[in-house]
Amino acid sequence: MRTPRTTAGPLALLVVLGLALGGCGGGAEQQAPDPATVLAAAKRNLDATSGVRIGLSTAQLPPGVSGLLAADGVGTHAPAFSGDIKVSAGGVTADAAVVAVDDKVFAKLPFTTRFAPIDPADYSAPDPAALLEPEGGLSSLLTSARKVQKGEQVRDGKVVVTSYRADVPGKAVASVIPSADAKATFSGVFTVTDDDRLTKAVLSGPFYPKADSVTYTITFADYGTTKNIKAP
Repeated sequence: MRTPRTTAGPLALLVVLGLALGGCGGGAEQQAPDPATVLAAAKRNLDATSGVRIGLSTAQLPPGVSGLLAADGVGTHAPAFSGDIKVSAGGVTADAAVVAVDDKVFAKLPFTTRFAPIDPADYSAPDPAALLEPEGGLSSLLTSARKVQKGEQVRDGKVVVTSYRADVPGKAVASVIPSADAKATFSGVFTVTDDDRLTKAVLSGPFYPKADSVTYTITFADYGTTKNIKAP
């Protein structure tokens, strides 16, 4: 009696060849990175840069609140900062040039011609030199974020940026702006380039005691900036 010929071997070979040929064609789509992984990479890039231009602003502060309205300048990992700030205190808005280095903050206040030491806490503001600290600085907000969700992806000039929405613990926010409620949860939106560089962070929540929610927009530009900042 002739034994029936099995086709399992040839069929299996055809399946393997088909899979191989399929792989040589378009290839499998690369899986998008986890949003929290993207923010962690953005933190590493911000921590690694020699310096960056930082902008911080809010459209307005609640009535009767003294605090930081805006800041713009270069921060380095010396750590140091050189730039300008705008504060509101006692209903009066004032602009000042600021230099922060060696754990001291100097400001050239309105109607003065020289820099003088100040305590930024008097204006409910942080030490600007601490903004780029790897622990407790702005980059820490990225890895402190919770419930991170990928948002819209758009082209901004020559780069592609993606927004990520997240909850940010108040403890992390208060390490940057001391007057923030450390027990609250802040709403955050982080904008990151396709090469994992943070370009903008928008934070909303109770930044000041017994006051309405405030939204701060923080921008980052000119990664790789080098500047030798010295005390005035």
